[in-house]
Amino acid sequence: MDERLLSQLQEATRLTSKGSLAEATALIQRALRKDLPEPPTAETGPGMEKDPIEGVFYVVDTPAPPQDEVFVDIAAGSDARSTFVEHGGHGFIDGTYSCAAGSRAYKLYIPGAYHGQPLPLIVMLHGCTQNPDDFAAGTQMNVVAENKHCFVLYPAQSSQANNSRCWNWFKETDQKPGRGEPAILAGMTQDIVHRYHIDPRRVFIAGLSAGGAMAVIMGTTYPGLYAAIGVHSGLPYGAATDMPSALQAMQQGKGGQGRRPQSEKGLPTIVFHGDHDKTVHPGNGEQLVKQAEFALQGTAQTSAQHARRSVQHGKIPRGHRYTVTVYHYPDGSPMIEHWLVHGSGHAWSGGNRKGSFTDAHGPNASEEMVRFFFAQPMN
Repeated sequence: MDERLLSQLQEATRLTSKGSLAEATALIQRALRKDLPEPPTAETGPGMEKDPIEGVFYVVDTPAPPQDEVFVDIAAGSDARSTFVEHGGHGFIDGTYSCAAGSRAYKLYIPGAYHGQPLPLIVMLHGCTQNPDDFAAGTQMNVVAENKHCFVLYPAQSSQANNSRCWNWFKETDQKPGRGEPAILAGMTQDIVHRYHIDPRRVFIAGLSAGGAMAVIMGTTYPGLYAAIGVHSGLPYGAATDMPSALQAMQQGKGGQGRRPQSEKGLPTIVFHGDHDKTVHPGNGEQLVKQAEFALQGTAQTSAQHARRSVQHGKIPRGHRYTVTVYHYPDGSPMIEHWLVHGSGHAWSGGNRKGSFTDAHGPNASEEMVRFFFAQPMN
């Protein structure tokens, strides 16, 4: 980060502290228009847009949901859920969760195989400017969930909480348990687990970009709630505490080096990152793996410090090459995986073009994350 940009960010921080949010945002946007690199050709598309946190990216129109999907508002409570399930209900439904920390809408995918039995749950946190429909269309996680018989919960960030609908991973007040967005997301997860009799040993959380960074925060602050973490193009815990440090971490990939997860329990983690990502530096993926190693040292199953490690190389036909580094439990199951997708930018690997931030030429991140999740030992 050059001195001019740093000076502008410091001025933006001063304006923010004075309450001049509009002036601060405008200043940051002007600075980034001059300093942020253009995305690689593979990521360009209609509707080029710049955002003070997410960087430069393309956004496509959010597709209309398929007509055969079922939409029901289950915010009324468990009675609505029971009636819905008794009549063979499944599909993509709307809901709202509220608690003392705030309120958020969500979408929930219920697989056709559900008849009241305890199934797994995957919580999916979208990136900036996205919403649950867009994220579901791009990741195709509902298709995977239908085949694997699991629920998928898509919390929706509100524009009131963040103008670009980014999860506020860069705010220190949203990095601790019992308050802010972590409290809302944890409460929402617990509510769905209770309502649908989810298997509490198989609750997982994943996200893209800002959502990936928030997934790390959730796994760190509520390690007893989730069984594993999936992070795509995200950042490590403690990478930033304000907007200037967030931008620096995104650009340089050195955030969070001095701050380690504070939880007593480390979680298995799978990381995806494109090595041509111009929005969130690939070095953040490396830092995530280091944090996971540190957090998993001395766990009951094994010490990550002495875990067996393997490196694999592959290529998708007519697509990207990739390198996978895997840390194994003693029984051979994966404890940490780091997928580096060569030639890919800031996009969900193997995603569908109907959604934003997708790269169809990479290995399928959705399928690999679910495989990793389901391979974890159940305590």
